[in-house]
Amino acid sequence: MQATTLSYFPAINATLNGTAALLLVTAKRFIDRRQIEAHKRTMLAAFSTSVVFLVCYLYYHAHAGVLHFAGHGWRRPVYFTLLTSHTLLAVTIVPLILMSLSRGLKRQDARHLKIAPLTYWLWLYVSVTGVVIYYLLYHLWRG
Repeated sequence: MQATTLSYFPAINATLNGTAALLLVTAKRFIDRRQIEAHKRTMLAAFSTSVVFLVCYLYYHAHAGVLHFAGHGWRRPVYFTLLTSHTLLAVTIVPLILMSLSRGLKRQDARHLKIAPLTYWLWLYVSVTGVVIYYLLYHLWRG
């Protein structure tokens, strides 16, 4: 694949992360209003969006490699602290998402409610920080 085609992937990935974040907030509003069917559909859309993000992210990095952060001074520890928390939570969130989704779809409401709030906040953090990392790496702190 040509480098120019691959160059679109970071923006696509950030868009998918941002979309997932918006869907998560929307789904939370639905469940707060007890609109369970709308919550379910929106959470499935957030999950699907995150899966598409993961496929695109892995494809991009398998073909384009890693872009190294070019910022200096105080920017480096800020960026790498954010990146580290994002990466660790991105790995941690996967089983929580799968458990929450499974329990919700099976209408195991009591079990779902035990992990859904934590899953929500971690997933939202990962989605939002993904967009922030993209912006810092590709636009604000290029070097």
